[in-house]
Amino acid sequence: MTFTGFGEHAIDFFDGLEADNSKVYWDGNKHLYQGDVRAPMEALLAELEPEFGGLGEPKVFRPYRDVRFSKEKTPYKTHCGGVIEQGRGGGAYYVQVGPDGLMVGGGCFHLEADQLARFRAAIDDSRRGEALVKIVAKLAKAGFVIRGEQLKTKPRGYELDHPRIDLLRHKSLYASFTWEPDDVLHERGSFDRVRKAWRQLRPFNEWAADHVGVSERPAR
Repeated sequence: MTFTGFGEHAIDFFDGLEADNSKVYWDGNKHLYQGDVRAPMEALLAELEPEFGGLGEPKVFRPYRDVRFSKEKTPYKTHCGGVIEQGRGGGAYYVQVGPDGLMVGGGCFHLEADQLARFRAAIDDSRRGEALVKIVAKLAKAGFVIRGEQLKTKPRGYELDHPRIDLLRHKSLYASFTWEPDDVLHERGSFDRVRKAWRQLRPFNEWAADHVGVSERPAR
């Protein structure tokens, strides 16, 4: 299946789900999710896999929220996300469609303790750390938003005057870019947008794969 854009009702479906996040709405509109959202997402990832699949297999995330440990008990996610990654934290090519439009992202979305130790050791190293500084700066200049959980103070074992203390404070670090809903969302042009952005994210993901990698902790 060739990706030709997300369906014309993709945003309307999520707008409705935000207003009525219930099984009644979901069951009554599931055909829109399947046809206008999930099927195009699967087609998009399938076309991108030959170029970006080195990190792993494409995956479309389940539409159901994990509410076991959340005070928010609404059952359905109000977006659809897809990813190509080798394992959480070690670099990722992410794409998402929802009420806010089309979003892409990459980097270290979540770091287990062993990954965080390797992440900070790489940043502490002048050569590898400065390489990441340049990568992040280039992405920010291109319009990406640099995100991630941060400590308010310095991490243990590092000094406040460290030349890369701002990066060392991060417990996760990733970059994202969003296109607001427009006609291109429903056209082939969305493929070009995602591919170009993922190419821009490649140095970040390669850095993460080389210096952070997958967690050595057993899957939970």
